Amino acid sequence: MKVILLQDVKGTGLKGQVINVAEGYARNFLFPRKAAIEASDSNMKELERQKGLVDAKKAQELAEARALGAKLKDLQVVVHAKTGGGNRLFGAVTNKDIGDALEKDHGIVLDRRKIEIKGAIKTLGEQEVVVRLHPEVVLTIKIMVAEA
Repeated sequence: MKVILLQDVKGTGLKGQVINVAEGYARNFLFPRKAAIEASDSNMKELERQKGLVDAKKAQELAEARALGAKLKDLQVVVHAKTGGGNRLFGAVTNKDIGDALEKDHGIVLDRRKIEIKGAIKTLGEQEVVVRLHPEVVLTIKIMVAEA
């Protein structure tokens, strides 16, 4: 019997797959647990429609990430921090500080988890950080750490 899986089933398949299973397995295990539906013509059309919607949403997210990446690419972000003697900072500049500076100075709201800092930023001056907007959109932006 052909069924469409509605969720991942260990040892059987992944959500959205159309697979052949024994009739008893489908009727006694998959259907009662709402893990699958019968692969009728109407259900197959609905599956294709849903796949189309998911693909369109992914394409839109990628386009938005590329547009934001183009905006961020040329920006100079200035982060103000308290300093001790010399060029040393009290504490370190975090991804939250960078996100707050982006929002305050440029009006760009960016999830702080998308900002990756290699090591701690503990000195004044220009630094580079990696921003992962999407698995396919990764860019490096320049951060200027200035005295508060």
